[in-house]
Amino acid sequence: MPLLPGAVRLLQGALMATSTTRSRARFHRLRVAEVRALTADAVEVTFTVPAELVAEYDFLPGQYVALRARIDGHEARRSYSLCRPPAPGSLSIAIKRNHGGWFSAWAQSGLRPGDEIDVMSPQGTFTTGLPDLDAAHVAGIVAGSGITPMMALATDVLAASPTSRFTLVYTNRSTLDVMFLDDLADLKDRHPTRFALHHVLSREQRAAPVLSGRIDEERLRRILEGLVRPATVDEWFLCGPLELVQLCRRTLADVGVDDAHIRYELFTTGESRGPTGPRPPVTVRADEPVHTIEFTLDGQSTRVDTPVSARESILDAALRVRPDVPFACAGGVCGTCRARVLTGSVTMTENYALEPDELERGYVLTCQSHPTSDRVTVDYDN
Repeated sequence: MPLLPGAVRLLQGALMATSTTRSRARFHRLRVAEVRALTADAVEVTFTVPAELVAEYDFLPGQYVALRARIDGHEARRSYSLCRPPAPGSLSIAIKRNHGGWFSAWAQSGLRPGDEIDVMSPQGTFTTGLPDLDAAHVAGIVAGSGITPMMALATDVLAASPTSRFTLVYTNRSTLDVMFLDDLADLKDRHPTRFALHHVLSREQRAAPVLSGRIDEERLRRILEGLVRPATVDEWFLCGPLELVQLCRRTLADVGVDDAHIRYELFTTGESRGPTGPRPPVTVRADEPVHTIEFTLDGQSTRVDTPVSARESILDAALRVRPDVPFACAGGVCGTCRARVLTGSVTMTENYALEPDELERGYVLTCQSHPTSDRVTVDYDN
């Protein structure tokens, strides 16, 4: 699933430490092993991970990777959740064609077995924070390609303990749009009493009225009253567009679910922005005021000036002098461009990725951060 993968909240458990000490992701060139059709406009892409890189691509269910390619002469990056549980030597993602999505369209028609593409090592904290899955009940509410991380999470949770349960509410327009339809049916066959699967179709009539139509607040409350009772759930996973995720968070809070038990991830914020396509060049004139940005990456310090009038993000400015600066979605949701402000000050436009403790320690998303002092120093390494 395309993340823009990736506004997430992990507010409890041992994995909180992971979110504040996450290592910087790096790209490696991986070979495509298989491309499997999921629907008319979605494919599953499996990559072969060579033995020397297995440790680099170790991941937790729910994490994502970014792909990097040159399309029509411009670098493009997109993030996609890993859709299979960890398996040494292999990793799989699902790519759904988006309306107007030039990267997804290219991937649908251009990726073939044997091709090689740059794949970033796994990132993200959309992972379970439960210390013990024995008798645990995990629930997910997802839309469209939001199913991708849920495939890995549900499979992992159900395999972890013979007493664990997973309830999934999955909304699409019609049956033809359901990604992993057969895989979900197989998972249900393997765990008939522990995996509850509810397909909600907005443009197709289902036998149960509650499962027919768009998920709005009224329908969601009926689902929570009759299909997945919040009092029985230990952990919630929400994945989809911003509107659905916000609706679910508000409604769950209203029925008494603590936000500490909710993890969420966005695959779109409803806006299109970020340095993943052509950008107008920024030039610095000698007669205009500038912000001076100094940043450390891989132990090397670099300086760049950015015109005050340009309102350039720290990431955009840094990319003009260091094309290896890490980023993926550039929309404030995945956290790949995370860095720590050491001196100076910035203002951050959006933040769907950083935890409160990270903000307190001075971390920012450089794709969304703009200098507000004459000089700013940031560190990508720590």
